[in-house]
Amino acid sequence: MSKRKIAPPPPKAREPRTNFRITAAKVRIVTDGKIEVMERQAALRLAESQGLDLVEVSPDQDPPVCKIIDYGKWKYEQQKKKKEASKNQHTVQIKEIKLRPKIAGNDYDLKKRNARAFLEEGNKVKVTLRFRGREMAHPDLGMKLMSKLSVELAEIAVVESQPRMDGRQIVMALGPKPGLRKKAPEKPAEKPASSKKEVEGAASEPSMAASAPVDGAGNQGE
Repeated sequence: MSKRKIAPPPPKAREPRTNFRITAAKVRIVTDGKIEVMERQAALRLAESQGLDLVEVSPDQDPPVCKIIDYGKWKYEQQKKKKEASKNQHTVQIKEIKLRPKIAGNDYDLKKRNARAFLEEGNKVKVTLRFRGREMAHPDLGMKLMSKLSVELAEIAVVESQPRMDGRQIVMALGPKPGLRKKAPEKPAEKPASSKKEVEGAASEPSMAASAPVDGAGNQGE
């Protein structure tokens, strides 16, 4: 019985050599937009005098290109940029809407609105139209419905896969139009919190109407 081969883990990104880890006898130093070739020891002394690090940025050149920078700060900024990029990256999902050859008008409009919302969020849409029983005798109706949907969404969508028969259904794939500005999913509006104290306070306030004095005979005075 042959042993199953285990794939090796992906190689880690190699960090640039810094300071005394640099092995080249001479290096190219980039300072103020100028390139100067100098001995490695001289470059190390120059970096040390500035309280910075000598970092090898292009090791494949001869001599290798180095920069005098704060390596710790530079590494932190690179990690921060990478984190921000991954946070803003949108994962494209494939959403699906299902149609019927004799779908009612209001149901069709609802399906179209859903497809539009998916596309505006930057996702792709798989449209399936399934036939039942004798409906298979009229596949042209399904094709017309697919064509109608693609035309009505043409301003925000492109047809990535033309409508095609797949067994007892027609399948079509839509994708967001290039340059379409992605729309974030709408959050439900928050209802204003009613203040119970204000309601209770209003109910307990005394009436502001002044009572006119009443004489002994029970007549109200003017």
